[in-house]
Amino acid sequence: MAAEVPASPCGGSHESGDQSPRSNVRELDRLLPIAFISRIMKKALRPNGKIAKDAKETVQECVYEFISFITSEARDKCLREKRKKITEDDVLWAMTTLERFEDYIKPHRLYSQKYKEIEGDGKGSAKGADSSGKRDAGGLQGGNLSGSSMQGDMKVNKRTKASNCA
Repeated sequence: MAAEVPASPCGGSHESGDQSPRSNVRELDRLLPIAFISRIMKKALRPNGKIAKDAKETVQECVYEFISFITSEARDKCLREKRKKITEDDVLWAMTTLERFEDYIKPHRLYSQKYKEIEGDGKGSAKGADSSGKRDAGGLQGGNLSGSSMQGDMKVNKRTKASNCA
């Protein structure tokens, strides 16, 4: 018995069977670049380790499913609250609500805190908090940041601060 495929937050389904050129573009656009996935996977291997193409593609699809699952739950919360933007709090709420992802919340908060510190350094604020306290909206007050818990260089795409719900 085949499991029902949940709807994608982008409004489509990868089970649609539509093979038009436009659907192929959408199929590729929904996945993170394979080079990005490969680079992350190689960090877990010894220097001369190899990764099969199908292994990279499988992880690529799993990452998409993970992001879709969490984002879909956060989007539903935004829609119920009649908001148009998914925030970091919405993502953390979704991860908590779904219960399977509780182990990811603390690392996410540590990463977010570090990101805000780095972003704040560029704007003249070492702590990443403005005087109104809006920067603390991510629920980071309880986080304990230690340098040893952050692995590798942190490279962040600043364009992806929040996603549209609709």
